[in-house]
Amino acid sequence: MTAAQLWFLAPAAALFLGLIALATLGSQVLERGVVFIDLAVAQAAACAVLWAGTVMDQPAYWQTQLLASAGALACSAAVAMLSRRWPAQREALIGLLYVMGASAALLGAQSHPQGREQLGQLLAADVLWAGWPQVALLGVCALLVLVLRRQLGSDGVFFPLFALVASLAVPVLGLLLVFALLIAPALWLRVGARPAAVWAGSLGTCALALFLSWQLDLPSGACAVLCLSVFGALSAFKPRLAAG
Repeated sequence: MTAAQLWFLAPAAALFLGLIALATLGSQVLERGVVFIDLAVAQAAACAVLWAGTVMDQPAYWQTQLLASAGALACSAAVAMLSRRWPAQREALIGLLYVMGASAALLGAQSHPQGREQLGQLLAADVLWAGWPQVALLGVCALLVLVLRRQLGSDGVFFPLFALVASLAVPVLGLLLVFALLIAPALWLRVGARPAAVWAGSLGTCALALFLSWQLDLPSGACAVLCLSVFGALSAFKPRLAAG
């Protein structure tokens, strides 16, 4: 195996572990009818990361990550409260939380010397630059989700776990890719596709995205989002195909 191939293992592992963690949570998101939760919670984590660099002079990684987790947990708690108290309006209210977080992130980016670049990275990270420390964090996320998957029906487990996973995944994968990994496989499971086929299709889609990014010298995050979005959208044709 060449040095380039060895280097490629880390981003591939990051993407696949992110898929394992997020796709499992995605089914719960669709079942609960809180699709915007990913955008809102991930945006809260991204906002905290941007403001950490604004109010602190060169914060350590652990400080930034701690603030990101705190922001995600606070937003997740707000989403849980909105879902219980106003179930009929929850998607609209969660959407408002997202735009509030996005606006606060824009203000933070405006006040930070490298804010615009950091904001772009948090929206669509280049997975090809993921290292083994980030892979280890995503591995912990995947392990936690798999261990607790039978308890995800409980709000006390789902919302804090979702916030933790999102806050750790967004700096590595970017907000848009986190959303795609969460929703695209879950759409196939929602229409009754076999889990083994969904996992195989999702992994194959991620592999295709990395291959295209490498061969065409395109941003890996954007390639993965586009490929996963097409894969997820094809689930709409599943009942028709089955009927045929």
